[in-house]
Amino acid sequence: MTTTLTLIGGPTALIDFEGLVVLTDPTFDAPGEYPIPGGVLVKQSGPAMSMDALPRVDLITLSHAHHPDNLDAAGMRVVESASLVVGAPFALDQVGHLTALDTWETTTVQVNGEEFVVTAVPARHGPEGCEEITGIVSGFVITAPSGTNLYISGDNAALELVSEIAARFEHIDIAVLFTGAARVGLFDNAPLTLTAEMAAEAAQILTPSVVFPVHSEGWAHFSEDRALLNAAFAAAGNANILALVGPGESVRV
Repeated sequence: MTTTLTLIGGPTALIDFEGLVVLTDPTFDAPGEYPIPGGVLVKQSGPAMSMDALPRVDLITLSHAHHPDNLDAAGMRVVESASLVVGAPFALDQVGHLTALDTWETTTVQVNGEEFVVTAVPARHGPEGCEEITGIVSGFVITAPSGTNLYISGDNAALELVSEIAARFEHIDIAVLFTGAARVGLFDNAPLTLTAEMAAEAAQILTPSVVFPVHSEGWAHFSEDRALLNAAFAAAGNANILALVGPGESVRV
């Protein structure tokens, strides 16, 4: 069985996971300034694929719905037309038809008569204690009928939670890591998503066959570029598992 991962831009990827078509954190708005409480996020580039070009989507995974760099107005239109959207209960205020999953809770989705299991896994959008300001976020592990596990980190900056996920699942085969070391001046400007070095360490914890980074370009508050990912994985001896593509490009594994 094969998986094809396509980077649309920012946190948004289209993943054909052994027949299950997954869209992560839909962001399809144009470049510009997007207000958040206490500031503005600047989007520097638009999506590499239009909403109209999307194929049938079986599942949308939402790290969270309360920041415009993870779900924007155009992305919300995609969400509203989707049959299954999963996320943390915190997102119910924004997405009324959300299938809300607490940490370690599961749901299933059937495609062509085969059942995929979706498990919500822990994530933290910044340093310990950040939730009151940055909100509750989620990651996901999707298990195919073949037993292959796909991990989607969401906006997570906590390696100890990655260790919990590794302990919970016998293996992670493909890891979609939200990187870019997002910084907006909060918590002494601590990273709100994985730095390049943290992503390389997460790969060492999870030992996947493939790491597909997203969330590393397209927004001004993403403080680390893709060259740093290459360097960090090379330094860790894991450059061979890094599937780093540009927006609009795909990798098949």
